[in-house]
Amino acid sequence: MKLLLDTHVLLWAAGEPERLSPATRTLIEAVEHELVFSAASVWEIAIKRSLGRADFVVDPRLLRRGLLDNGYTELPITSEHALAVDALPPIHRDPFDRILVAQATVAGMVLVTADPAVLRYPGPIRRA
Repeated sequence: MKLLLDTHVLLWAAGEPERLSPATRTLIEAVEHELVFSAASVWEIAIKRSLGRADFVVDPRLLRRGLLDNGYTELPITSEHALAVDALPPIHRDPFDRILVAQATVAGMVLVTADPAVLRYPGPIRRA
């Protein structure tokens, strides 16, 4: 199964795995699962880090390199993903979360998130 990790789950998996539930750690560590991160997450981290957000202090360049070095697959944002956002119900206004939901839906991946608003979307979404 391909698992698309949302931005916070990605940060926790990379630097604070103790913040993940035991079930999520087991899911992420299972060798049969392909771990995927979105270019949208790297973009979100870069923007929020530049704004001085305390929960986004990691250098996005180092994070990306570390993810790739550890076998994660990078998912680019395509126009198909952008168009799929239009079909989403208006549950959540965060554009980064909405593109992640659209990417998971289009690509047939399971989005792993701890965000209660994202969990309300229909589709392949799993609670972190």
